[in-house]
Amino acid sequence: MGELSYLLGMIAVMMFATVSTRALPFVLLRGREHHPLLEYLGRFLPPAVMTVLVIYALRHVSLEAAPHGFPELASVGLTVLAHLWVRNALLSIGAGTGAYMYLVQSEILLQVFP
Repeated sequence: MGELSYLLGMIAVMMFATVSTRALPFVLLRGREHHPLLEYLGRFLPPAVMTVLVIYALRHVSLEAAPHGFPELASVGLTVLAHLWVRNALLSIGAGTGAYMYLVQSEILLQVFP
């Protein structure tokens, strides 16, 4: 019984830590929704984070060895085009991810880049 109570206690602590860190900004910033700093961060932080994630994901792509970064570049291009077309981040990221997985798992690249 001691092991079960220990596990339940740990789960409760993790739940409290997760919920409190997510709720804390809303509690602290209540009534300041139109603060210039928050509006600036809300406008520029999401594209900055996405840019950092793309750079991080592509940092080890080798353009020298076959397939010369084709799956990565093609899927990034498809993601950008899909987002410009439908303006839905979930659909465009899903399309790019699906295209990347198809390209790296299929035999097509072996025929194009022997």
